[in-house]
Amino acid sequence: MNFFDVAIPERGERFDTLLQQGRVRVERIVSGHLDKVEEFCQEEDEWVILCSGWALLEMDGKRYHLKRGDFLHIPAKTPHKLLKAEPGTFWLAIHFEP
Repeated sequence: MNFFDVAIPERGERFDTLLQQGRVRVERIVSGHLDKVEEFCQEEDEWVILCSGWALLEMDGKRYHLKRGDFLHIPAKTPHKLLKAEPGTFWLAIHFEP
């Protein structure tokens, strides 16, 4: 299996669970063209790293210009918005469920 061997969505984002082990879930996210700002608020902590591409994310009133290799911790129940992302951006997300 190859992390990058997946179809890039034309629109929106694709979410694939790669591993679920106990309270930890590892997810691959692939961004396509975003037609609108996406807002998220999860029940679990999330740690994300950009594996390729770039994205603009907003959390707690601060904007994060993420590029390949940048990572970010998103605490549980923290609203955050994906403002922009380059189509073909690959993310690795690790969720830590309570």
